[in-house]
Amino acid sequence: MSSYSIGSLVMRNRILSTGHQTYLAEDHRPGEAFVAYHEARARGGAGLIITESARFHDSSTSDARDLWLMSDEAIPAFAKVAQAVKAHGTKIIGQLSHAGRVTRRMSQGMRGISYAPSATPEHRNHVVPREIPFEMVGEIAAAAGRAAGRYRAADYDGVELMASHGLLFAQFLNPRVNRRKDAYGGSLENRMRALKEALAAARAAISPEMVLGLRISAEEHEADGLKREEVLEICMRLEAAGLIDYVNVTVGSMAGLGGSIHVVPPMEVDPAYVAERASKIRSVVGIPVMVAGRINDPQLGEQVIASGQADMVAMTRSMITDPEMPKKVFDDRLSEIRACIGCNQACIGHFHSGASISCIQTPRTGRELKIRLPRAVSQPMNVLVVGAGPAGLRAAVTAAADGHKVELHEAASVVGGQVALAQLLPGRSEFGGLITNLEDEVAQSGVKLQLGSRISLERIAELAPDLVVLATGARPVEPEIEGREEGHVLSAEDVLTGQAKPRQSVLIADWRCDWVGIGMAMNLAAKGHRVRLAVNGSTAGQNIQQYVRDYWIGKLHEAGVEIIPYARIFGVDAETAYLLHSSSPQPVICEGVDTVVLVSGRESETGLETELKARGIAYVSVGDCNTARTAEEAVYEGLVLTRCALEAQSMSGNRLVVAR
Repeated sequence: MSSYSIGSLVMRNRILSTGHQTYLAEDHRPGEAFVAYHEARARGGAGLIITESARFHDSSTSDARDLWLMSDEAIPAFAKVAQAVKAHGTKIIGQLSHAGRVTRRMSQGMRGISYAPSATPEHRNHVVPREIPFEMVGEIAAAAGRAAGRYRAADYDGVELMASHGLLFAQFLNPRVNRRKDAYGGSLENRMRALKEALAAARAAISPEMVLGLRISAEEHEADGLKREEVLEICMRLEAAGLIDYVNVTVGSMAGLGGSIHVVPPMEVDPAYVAERASKIRSVVGIPVMVAGRINDPQLGEQVIASGQADMVAMTRSMITDPEMPKKVFDDRLSEIRACIGCNQACIGHFHSGASISCIQTPRTGRELKIRLPRAVSQPMNVLVVGAGPAGLRAAVTAAADGHKVELHEAASVVGGQVALAQLLPGRSEFGGLITNLEDEVAQSGVKLQLGSRISLERIAELAPDLVVLATGARPVEPEIEGREEGHVLSAEDVLTGQAKPRQSVLIADWRCDWVGIGMAMNLAAKGHRVRLAVNGSTAGQNIQQYVRDYWIGKLHEAGVEIIPYARIFGVDAETAYLLHSSSPQPVICEGVDTVVLVSGRESETGLETELKARGIAYVSVGDCNTARTAEEAVYEGLVLTRCALEAQSMSGNRLVVAR
């Protein structure tokens, strides 16, 4: 991708990282981890980085680990970010936002006062906000200007105001949310007044060389959200007024469950699906247009640019997964790119759980100061890795990258472990990219991979490795079910692989409450089965990232799948499944069931570990053979625990260290 200019601001390429919450702030300011995170992406070749939204008025603050830019005391911390990013030739823009009604404003465990243009209920956090007093609207606009001036003082290259995702300025623009009767409500001119005042204040506070941009949702995908035609008119008017230098286009709204899915669209959503919306805006304005939304492949980004749909492409999650993606593109190392699979687990999923950002494929993301880059050791060791699921593959790559000699043995004929099954579920094929990426890294690292090789204690003795990495995974738990011999009870694994065939009326007994039960339900419903999904939790998908969960619950509804929450199976017969309510002693009886499909837990495979321990052979266990969890923990342990064990073994000078 060629260089690109917005006014006097020249980017070395058209790849940008959009503002996204990292939860790396320290005392609401950028700290060392925040600086290291963005510097890694600048070093990796990004043309532009837009740092996450900073709160600029105290009516939008909370205990959350957000950035605040409400006093001059914060300027030095932001200046460190700008200095680190610009040192690598990347431009930097700072974002400003106010949540309005889209917040619970939690502080000390209590909800605070939420302000919005009108007292219009919000559907996600279940907030009925207080209408912003007339004089406070002017205060907020003026505060945006002061915050923009602080970005100038911190040597940022520009400022971006958020009117996207149903946030405060979007609420002012929306006639279904903004029901004011004063100068800030009613006509479109009045509804735009708050945003225009904030932009004018920001423009007055920044230098002529800095750019001022707007992030906006091309449509909000909510019943009471902004519509396409409204957004087009708003963008045209703002450009005509000379208030903005570019438009950064996204879709969706944080004010409802359906619209929130589009804030960070998961793999189930088509790649680059927002580009068509961005092209409509680009056709009516004469200023540059950026676009985000599942652009996870550089070739796809090139297509968006070449087709004239946008001028710059946001590849934020691609650089969360692989910070060096832009550099690899320009060095013609496309085969080395670790592609984002859109799982949402450790990026936005961490944010929703209150944890700092990372990536299930790249544990170093967000931990740049804690996890070192590979480096060659002075005394290489012989490492044997047993099991080629995500944990074993990452362990092998990690050891090889540090200069050790690695053999990787897998009992099955293919690598992948549980991921090989996960990718078979509806809409989840892209999840297999996790293994494709790791396979490529294994091939490039010189690891000796042997498939169909079941490792025994005797074989380990023959190989005499300095360290054994156990990544032997886990096996399904077989729950006790009364009357099992009378019913038709199958495992999800057997149904998914075609080894077992369900009959017409199926009850899925989902103990896990993750994507497996949902995927099985969608799979069987699509084949014409009557499907009931009984989950041992409060809702289907309880244990997965909420955007993915909400997306699939919508699809389950469309497919006619009945969801039975708070239900644990305890018995079956030929025509009935007997469930127990999870928080009540009362039974839940499902009649007309001729097949039960079990989505059960998994228990660790520890047999080989016990034998190694008894022999005093140095080993480390990684992934599901510690406790069955997700691919994120498997990859993290494959990297971190393997490296820790190798370093400990190197320091010990013998083979009797047992690392855990």
